[in-house]
Order: sequence, then C-alpha cells, then structure tokens
Amino acid sequence: MDRYAGKVVLVTGASSGLGAACAQLFAAHGARVFAVARDETRLAKVAADATGEVTTHVADLADPDACGDAVSACVRELGRLDVVVNNAGRHDFRITTEVTQQQWSRDLAVNLDSVFFTSQAALPHLLESRGNIVNVASVAGVLGEAYSAAYTAAKHGVVGMTKALAVEYARSPVRINCVCPGGMDTPQAHTIDVPEGADWELIMRVAALRGFMSAEQVAQVVAFVASDEASAMHGSILAVDQGHTAG
Repeated sequence: MDRYAGKVVLVTGASSGLGAACAQLFAAHGARVFAVARDETRLAKVAADATGEVTTHVADLADPDACGDAVSACVRELGRLDVVVNNAGRHDFRITTEVTQQQWSRDLAVNLDSVFFTSQAALPHLLESRGNIVNVASVAGVLGEAYSAAYTAAKHGVVGMTKALAVEYARSPVRINCVCPGGMDTPQAHTIDVPEGADWELIMRVAALRGFMSAEQVAQVVAFVASDEASAMHGSILAVDQGHTAG
C-alpha cells in the first residue's frame, strides 16, 4: 500500500465523485494528496474520511489564475509535485438551440480551460520530479453525446490536448495520459437536470451495456496510469466505460 510513498499528488474536482475517490485512493497508497475543489465543506469530509494525508485547497478552476495559484500552493505547502489528476468538470444537459453564450463559455472554462491552465502551471514542477499528468475526459471525448454540445466539445479538447502535450514532451521525462470514463454512479448522476422534451434513451446510451460503474473502479485505473507500473504509457487515451465505445 506504499505505491505512492514520498509522492505528492494534486487532484482537482476532489470534493465528490471520481475526484474524491482518487484523492482517497492515492492517500491510501501513501501519497500526500493536495485536493482542490470549490466546496470547502465536502472537501473537508473527503480529507477526514481518507486513510492517509489529504490537504485541501478551495478554488474555482474555471478561473485560470486559480489554477496557477492551486499549483503554487501545493508546491509551497507540500514541497514538490509528482502527479496531477485533472478531474475538475461539470456535465449539464442542454438543448443546443437554447444554449447561451455564458453557458457555453462556462462549460468550456470548467471542462477544458481548467485542464490546460493547471497543466501549464504544473509542468515545470513535473519536469523536475519526472512526474506525470492524468487528464480525465469522458467517453464524450471520443464520441458524440446528446444535449451536450459544449461538454462534448470540451472533452474532445481534453483528448486533443493530451495528444498535443504528449508529442511536445515526448523527449522529456514527463508522461501525459488521458482516462475517458463512461457513466459512473456519482452524486452528479443523481442530480441530472434533463431538458424538457429530451430523449432519455439518447442520454442513457452511456450506460446501456452494463450499467453504471462506481467512481472507485475508475479511480483504480487512474492510479495505475499515474504509477511507475504504467511507465510505458504516454499520450494514451484510455476508455473505461463498461464497453460503451466498443459497440
């Protein structure tokens, strides 16, 4: 259980769902975890329930300056940075013709900009530690998803960004990979606000074959990709989706 002993892992979107599961799993494996999210109360509970060290930092990573501040705070407080899990994100279903400019911009800021600016700030530290980035996209990063034009565009952007960074840093010791989860049984899944008149079957295609996964199942994959055991993985786009992208 000391797979990450001596390592510092920054996890964004860590107050619930996959982010919380990742923060607690890395901590259980010996990492010092720097958990970042907007909700201070839920972050505190994630830290309290963890078996291991979890330091919390409250920030809205839709703000590019907050991304850099979070990375700086992590290095200042914990002394180094070895792994970044870019998990922060939000999925809202909307009829395309009803999407406002503000909603479009916010969706891209939360789901795409946060990944870029956190990675940008982290890379100098990861070059020093020979660390790695695991971006969390979605099956919506490789497939289309109904009523999710902005979210799908953002997640495709995360996939493309992962590939671009992997090529740019191919001759460096840094690794950059991407995990694309399918439907997970998380708090967000239980608070879906479906637009009036939307086709529920189209929305639920993501869980059509084997149902929803647990966040803990996907966190296990993230932890593997970030580990030394996955040292040959660089620029990989890994679907974790109960077979959704297979058929």
